[in-house]
Amino acid sequence: MPHTLSALPHPAPTAPASRRGRTALVGGMAAGPLFLGAAIVQSFARDGFDFGRNAISQLALGESGWVQTVNFSLAGALLIAGAAGLRRVVGGDAGGTWGPVLVGVFGISFWAAAAFPADAGAGFPVGAPGTTVMSGHGAAHMAAGMVGYLALCAAFVVLSRPLATRGHRSWAVASRLVPVAVLVGFMASAASVLAFTAGAGLGLLWLTAVTARLAMPPAPPRAA
Repeated sequence: MPHTLSALPHPAPTAPASRRGRTALVGGMAAGPLFLGAAIVQSFARDGFDFGRNAISQLALGESGWVQTVNFSLAGALLIAGAAGLRRVVGGDAGGTWGPVLVGVFGISFWAAAAFPADAGAGFPVGAPGTTVMSGHGAAHMAAGMVGYLALCAAFVVLSRPLATRGHRSWAVASRLVPVAVLVGFMASAASVLAFTAGAGLGLLWLTAVTARLAMPPAPPRAA
């Protein structure tokens, strides 16, 4: 009998992969808070910037715009690392293939946003006209953001499946509702830039929450 037991496969070799996956998930957890925190700090340091009329993307303009460009680039790298971590952790679950891919697309959109800056307007940088004239790079920036956030919203819906199968039912329901709130914020952007910023911020912070939840062990089964 001891010889039979010793011949059984040992689970230890899979543990390092799981640890690597959870380490990579730190990127997905950190990306949103770091990106938003850096933007808030810049908003106080940049003359003329106002969240009530200016988008976060416009912080990449002007003399100190390189700070926001780095912020976009770093957030993109962290999101892609987080997507790789998600693939390791939930790859075998329902939705475990497309969820990480969609988060990766979201990360790539941040790199595109860094490469193609937004247009000046609404008085920022100081001296910019009140109205925005769409340029080629401005259109590319908007397209990257649209594709990225649509991918993120789809990722939330897809990741609700591994959340549910791991016993996190309320999280799964919320993960289907948050995309609605994000998209409502975007649709209200014509009337309020702040609504757009709130929707974008909600998406980033919910990704942090979902990633952290999936990094934890599955919930124990409920007693019958």
